[in-house]
Amino acid sequence: MAEKKRDKELEKKKRLALEIIERLKKEYPDTGCTLDYDQAWKLLVSVRLAAQCTDARVNVVVQDLYKKYPDVNALAEAQPEDIEEIVKPCGLGKSKARDISKCMRILRDEYDCKVPGDFEELLKLPGVGRKSANLIMGDVFGKPAIVTDTHCIRLTNRMGLVDGIKEPKKVEMELWKIIPPEEGSDFCHRLVDHGRDICTARTKPYCDKCCLSDICKKAGVQEK
Repeated sequence: MAEKKRDKELEKKKRLALEIIERLKKEYPDTGCTLDYDQAWKLLVSVRLAAQCTDARVNVVVQDLYKKYPDVNALAEAQPEDIEEIVKPCGLGKSKARDISKCMRILRDEYDCKVPGDFEELLKLPGVGRKSANLIMGDVFGKPAIVTDTHCIRLTNRMGLVDGIKEPKKVEMELWKIIPPEEGSDFCHRLVDHGRDICTARTKPYCDKCCLSDICKKAGVQEK
């Protein structure tokens, strides 16, 4: 009986997820990663710098970084202290510079200066967690990916796609059950768009302007 109830709930969430995906596609047709990059290794660097920092600031800071160190080999040769001097406006400069230095050296020494296209291999790189690995898998390699950043976690809980789960990996695992693999990457990008514009964190959500207000769990609670 309990299993039947779980299956029914899962099917309900799948239908809800598909409806949300379609509505967000119409609302944000030109979604994508907001970190600027033209090579895979640059996204790897930017993702590390983006921890507790805005993408907009990262996009500015990396311009000076890449001007001085234009490729993987150059950045691998750089001293962590020199990298830190450039990236410190992003915060946590010492640890980020250390991770970037180690990561670039591994790419140079073990991967012929290329970013590996395997999820588990990405996770072995310094400073790369599941969120970063998923972003690279989706955006660089076009493979199924679910990026559980703060927007994804906040919005999927509010919408009722997950139930009171805050741990990124657990949210990711729940979403894999209900989001079609080919939709995951763009769906997460659209959650970022929606989270910045409408379903905000620092203010009350603008439910009156939301394309999901009639199907969103959060909006339904507020109306009551």
